[in-house]
Amino acid sequence: MKDLLSRLPAVDRLLRHPALASLPPNPSRAIVLRAAREVLEEARAAVLGAPEAVVPAIDELAVRVRARAERLARPGLRRVLNATGIVVHTNLGRSLLSERAVAALTEAARNYVTLEYDLETGLRTTRQAIVRAMLIELTGAGDALVVNNNAAAVMLALNSLADGREVIISRGELVEIGGSFRLPDVMAKSGARMVEVGTTNRTRLADYAVAVTGATGALLKVHRSNFALRGFTAEVGIAELAGLARERGIPLIHDLGSGALVDFRSLGAAAEHMPRESLASGADVVTFSGDKLLGGPQAGVIAGEAGCIRRIAANPLMRAMRVDKLILAALEATLAAYRDGAEVAARELPTLAMIGADPAALERRTRDLAGRLASATSGGARVEVVPGESEAGGGSLPGEPIRTRVVAVRAKERSPDRVQTALREGEPPVVAIIRDDAVVLDLRTVAPADDALLIALVARAVGVGDRDGDSGARGAPRAPAVRGRRR
Repeated sequence: MKDLLSRLPAVDRLLRHPALASLPPNPSRAIVLRAAREVLEEARAAVLGAPEAVVPAIDELAVRVRARAERLARPGLRRVLNATGIVVHTNLGRSLLSERAVAALTEAARNYVTLEYDLETGLRTTRQAIVRAMLIELTGAGDALVVNNNAAAVMLALNSLADGREVIISRGELVEIGGSFRLPDVMAKSGARMVEVGTTNRTRLADYAVAVTGATGALLKVHRSNFALRGFTAEVGIAELAGLARERGIPLIHDLGSGALVDFRSLGAAAEHMPRESLASGADVVTFSGDKLLGGPQAGVIAGEAGCIRRIAANPLMRAMRVDKLILAALEATLAAYRDGAEVAARELPTLAMIGADPAALERRTRDLAGRLASATSGGARVEVVPGESEAGGGSLPGEPIRTRVVAVRAKERSPDRVQTALREGEPPVVAIIRDDAVVLDLRTVAPADDALLIALVARAVGVGDRDGDSGARGAPRAPAVRGRRR
């Protein structure tokens, strides 16, 4: 055993190997040193665990160290090509920002800004003023606030308006969103006591009315943005609930979740309830996301009756949930597109542009890419255009797929799982789905400027041009330097 271990090179000797001496400045020497120690430790453990094993040669160890160092040097947040057709993809960062928002964010990042400073008076002001006026204009609210996400918005509203009191909610609206985040848990942390009424599929106004007592602090309605109830169902509308709330002297809170500021039917999608509609129907407070259907950065908006908003703003938790200058810069620019008109928003905001993409134009582009990909794979894969379904994603427009055409790729020498893995190992990685034993590419969520890059990456992943016969990642084409932001 001692003889076997002695055959492993020392760290210094391994670092002098030509394969490591030729590494570029990134990864740094510290990262290469860490990689070398990890690789040698793994080799020692392998020898100790299986004495009959062959001790790796220094050349092989150097290759392992180089690969490990390059992997360690990669940033944790990397650009990917989203070929899933899921527009607001939570795992891939949700909404893409508009060029206007990126420019505003960059300007705020590089410079001191008027975050909480009034140039006219020279006095300190509130950062909420940056977007307050536009939110009031776009929602019809009496006042508005921004926090770091919609979950925070719901929790802050409940804590401010119903701490230590009961909040009545329909049993059919006790939603759970991604990451096992459950509304009952949020309500418990807010200090409010949940009172469920009705049944899973049917709740009536009388159910709410009977449950209201002197201990009731608020009524809460939650928009089922990530699932749909169909069949024998009934729910109470905002106007009816608002009438009950006014009669009993308690606030009505409407958690909208997705935060649509335009009628999505104009984009060819299903209708989505909007904050302006809820407030006009009598809701005292609405909460919604900035990074779902609104198409901006991660944020939570609280809009509503001025008195309620003042109570929420005065909550000590507000500081813990506030947003920074970068979020406000991007959100202000996003809201400005809506202020300039629905057509401007549909054109400028990537989320709206992708959901509302012209079906005929998208199909022409899909067929063109399929033909070019078939040529690039040189018969190494079967490439065809088939019917598919895109999704709004992010828990929005549930059960409302967007009919489209997609590219189905079946490699002759590789399984769909292997092709999918090779795509994730490319540079940049490609995220795609497998359906009917084929890797499916939905161009709705791929920028047209990236079509040629996508073709090269897919051709590599199916094995075309793969000199060493490995997973297809090695030698994958590098993305050109990106100036500005790609959609």
